[in-house]
Amino acid sequence: MEEMSTISSLSKKNLDSFGKPKDTKVSHDLQDKIEGRSLPSNLDAEQGILAACIVDASGEVMSNCIEKALRPEDFYFTKHQLVYDALLDLHNETIEPDEIVLVEKLKTNGSLEQAGGQDAITSLTGRIDTTAHASFWLDIVKQKSLLRKCIYMAFEMIDGANQQPANVEDFLASFEQRVCSLGEDQNVRASIPFREPIQHAMEQIQKMLSREETDGVLTGYSDLDGLTNGFKPGEMIVLAARPSVGKTSLAMNIVENIAFSSKYKDSPRHALVFSLEMSSTSLAMRLICGRARVNMNDLRKGFVPRGQAEKLHQTSKDFQQAPLWVDDTSGLSINQIRAKARRLKMRNKLDFIVVDYLQLISTESRVLSRENQISEISRGLKAMAKELEVPVLVLSQLNRDSEKERRDPRLSDLRESGAIEQDADVVMLLGKHRKGEDVREMDYDGEGEAPEEDFEPIVLILAKQRNGPTGKINLAFRRKYTRFESMQQDHRLN
Repeated sequence: MEEMSTISSLSKKNLDSFGKPKDTKVSHDLQDKIEGRSLPSNLDAEQGILAACIVDASGEVMSNCIEKALRPEDFYFTKHQLVYDALLDLHNETIEPDEIVLVEKLKTNGSLEQAGGQDAITSLTGRIDTTAHASFWLDIVKQKSLLRKCIYMAFEMIDGANQQPANVEDFLASFEQRVCSLGEDQNVRASIPFREPIQHAMEQIQKMLSREETDGVLTGYSDLDGLTNGFKPGEMIVLAARPSVGKTSLAMNIVENIAFSSKYKDSPRHALVFSLEMSSTSLAMRLICGRARVNMNDLRKGFVPRGQAEKLHQTSKDFQQAPLWVDDTSGLSINQIRAKARRLKMRNKLDFIVVDYLQLISTESRVLSRENQISEISRGLKAMAKELEVPVLVLSQLNRDSEKERRDPRLSDLRESGAIEQDADVVMLLGKHRKGEDVREMDYDGEGEAPEEDFEPIVLILAKQRNGPTGKINLAFRRKYTRFESMQQDHRLN
């Protein structure tokens, strides 16, 4: 018997569990608006799954409920919530449930009368003859719970919109994230036979042996790709450096290489750049001049030969056709970034994300310390990579220790939080080459001929790679074009 119950029969505890995070409460105004409206529920299914948990001596039904993340608040009726809560207690204490033991546990919890008394517990077990349909009852209870959460969330969204929030973008992003989290709660993965990942791994091995295209997104720097085999979907890659060393330039060079790679001619890779520091026009100027090999200083002065001007025009046309997106909104929160990326992937293909840079992402919590805020942002970026199944390149600042001690940067130099190092699958550190001459400190004064070789040797340290080797890669930074190029075709493994 399926029934559409009204919320007037719902307890305060049950109402508070409607799609809400556990640390929030439902406003009295919102309770009044929902009061008396019909809500989805199924009395028979709730009684059936509880009865199956009680009579099943093997414990398989209870284990299945826990595996599918069935919670007390998923039950509509308060008495059923209390019974299931007591069943969870017995399961945690490894006590096999029956009517007598369950009644005693409810007495201990002080909730026997609220659960309907001993007669109600006895009548529960008489509701079923077999546990064969327990999985179906479980699915029905979960589905009704999800529908109630959707109804509650819809009313809360209406209530919030009527209050005319100052930041509509934040308001929309928060609800978008919560709606997606409802779906994630339903997609609880069960344990699978190990033969399935083994089969998937063998497919990847066969691709590698036959030199076919792998899942990784290649950066265009052969030394780096030789170590990483490309950035994999779901990975969080951190590129960290001190200010003005070139982390934005390297990130944008990687984006350019991905967009124009001949390897992806038949299947272009789409990239999204969140630029929290530079404007989109500045990024575009840098990309066009770098690819066209035009000195930006000469361009600013208007001294550009005709041939280079034509090259700039053609390069701009190439970029207009490239599958690239940019968002230069300042002060984005991690929820806004995730919402924007999620929307873009729903409308278009998305294969690569760049966030420039981590310390500029705002947080909604002003109470947490800066270290905890950075940890929260880092976890959010890793969650976005896994949710969207794309590699996410995150730029980050390093502290001053490497400069003070005149050494190469290392993982402990990551600024403000060790969580970045922990969450990242790959960590790359940019440092000035200690053995080479820093030509950026030799500013050309414009008199006489400019030096033919105008570059700064930079070392890219692959300090962490969860599924591969670490090492050092030598790069040349062409300062006239703000462009990184491979200095030599070799790298040293650690």
